Amino acid sequence: MDERLRVAIIIGSTRDGRFGPTVAEWFAAKARRREDLEVDVVDLAEAGLPDTLSGEEGTPAPAPVRVLAPRLAAADAFAVVTPEYNRSFPAPLKTAIDWYYEEWQAKPVTFVSYGRESGGRYATDHLRQVFTELHAVAIRETVSLPCYWDLFAADGSWPKATATCNATARITLDRLTWWAHALREARIRRPYKA
Repeated sequence: MDERLRVAIIIGSTRDGRFGPTVAEWFAAKARRREDLEVDVVDLAEAGLPDTLSGEEGTPAPAPVRVLAPRLAAADAFAVVTPEYNRSFPAPLKTAIDWYYEEWQAKPVTFVSYGRESGGRYATDHLRQVFTELHAVAIRETVSLPCYWDLFAADGSWPKATATCNATARITLDRLTWWAHALREARIRRPYKA
């Protein structure tokens, strides 16, 4: 078995002018520096998932849902990058989560949130509840980016080298990796049934 863990980093915003790809690439760059991780960045704006869920059981999933499913199923862990809109997370992210079920089960998830003064913590609180219902393990450690626009360096790069989120990202990846190993080993020994 490959010892490397596959982490899917999901960009939860699909809005025009969104900051999510910048945050996701920063977090992905931190993860790619680790020899024990393989990174897959999933951009919901590119996934093309339908806004309306299928209502009848047994109805074949639309093609975009089928295309994304193996990428999520192959992940050992997830990092959801989300803005905070009106004290919660974006509707396209909820729809994307709801298209899948078994792909999330018995896997750890963390959150990289950004927003105004709260740094996306309200969005993270809501996402914890959603992923718990899907039998995922929402880990304690997250990255929160309050007033993320203040983290630009003078040369235009983001975030500043001295920003505390750099250390927080490392700790979050350490914990996510621990949980991913533990849960992968558990799933191998005893397949998870919800």
